[in-house]
Amino acid sequence: WTSSPSPARPSGPAAAMKLACAITLASASTASAFVPGGFGRRATALKMSAAPESGPVEESRRGFVQTSVAGLTAATLMPEAALAAKSTAWRQVDLGISETLYDISFDPAEKTHGYVVGAKGTFLETKNGGKSWTPRSFSNLDADEEINYRFEKVSCLNDEVWIIGKPAILLHSKDAGKNWERVPLSPKLPGEPNGIIALGSGEAEMTTSTGAIYSTVNAGRNWKALVKETIDATLNRISSSGVSGASYFSGGIINIARDADGTYIAVSSRGNFYLTWSPGDDFWIPHNRGTPRRIQNMGFVNGKAANGIWMSLNGGLLQIAKGGDLQADTPDFQSVPIKTGGYGIIDLGWKGSDEIWAVGGGGTMYTSKDAGKSFKFDNSADDIPGNLYQVKFANNNGFVLGSDGVLLRYSGSV
Repeated sequence: WTSSPSPARPSGPAAAMKLACAITLASASTASAFVPGGFGRRATALKMSAAPESGPVEESRRGFVQTSVAGLTAATLMPEAALAAKSTAWRQVDLGISETLYDISFDPAEKTHGYVVGAKGTFLETKNGGKSWTPRSFSNLDADEEINYRFEKVSCLNDEVWIIGKPAILLHSKDAGKNWERVPLSPKLPGEPNGIIALGSGEAEMTTSTGAIYSTVNAGRNWKALVKETIDATLNRISSSGVSGASYFSGGIINIARDADGTYIAVSSRGNFYLTWSPGDDFWIPHNRGTPRRIQNMGFVNGKAANGIWMSLNGGLLQIAKGGDLQADTPDFQSVPIKTGGYGIIDLGWKGSDEIWAVGGGGTMYTSKDAGKSFKFDNSADDIPGNLYQVKFANNNGFVLGSDGVLLRYSGSV
């Protein structure tokens, strides 16, 4: 809907507090669902718009925030945040595009060289550490064909680059992106590719939406299955073990993550349980989520399974289980004090062992400087519409990716 011009309102902290209370009372009678990329920003009129092109975690994104007071803004719940000085911890990089960005990767061997991929064939390259980006294209894909692809993952190591996308496609470069080849994928591949990790010298690991894990040592000419049993078969075999939600498994996984040692964690497509796999295992190990709320996303603490697991839940909740016991049916997850106002946490990124950044729906950002004991709201993205989907630190650089072509670069000054 549209709103009519509003009369002049008094300003100042007292007026801001009164306005926040008024918005709270008005919003309490309204129930609406969060649509990724579709909400106006904080302190604006509530409105619904069409959802953007769905991403690799489409189902989980639909359910970011389901709260009885949906539509409350972070500024409403935390008026002091609305009055705080503008943070400069993150600065937006103007890419000149409006497509959703899905992944970013920098080559550890050449720390200023990296790539960003996204919807509608978006493929960008930087050679100055992400200060500026140049659009790239693939010579083996014509322009009309390329725009139909949603490139979802990119990984590079020692001048070798891998990219996967939808419809199912796998691209590979051996010379730092100068030349590309399209690696054929078998029509019998179980599920669609949803993850790729460059391991150097023609080696890589690829995962699919059904939980298959494959490795190659010859640049994709041959692939070896690392998981000997499908997730469906595993759940049928151990159904008596009491994994909650296993009987509702729809055959797909989302939000898969890998640590440096090759251990994986993945969330079932319904968000009702999660699975882990370690090198040498024949099958995935399912785990109870230990809470009635749906899982939003999961990952490893500071990128290593030995440090523990983090789990975000619908409604903006966050939990962390310290230690690396992946055999436990339900690890000892502890709630993390983070006040999101109901906005879902989509990703966490570690800059060292103590500094953590959390990003999520509605452009929300939070930071912890004490290894997750407490989180503080950060308003770096307060005036940026849309959602933030990924936060990643690498090669002394930090980046946040989001909808509508949003790319934020870490500056470190809060």
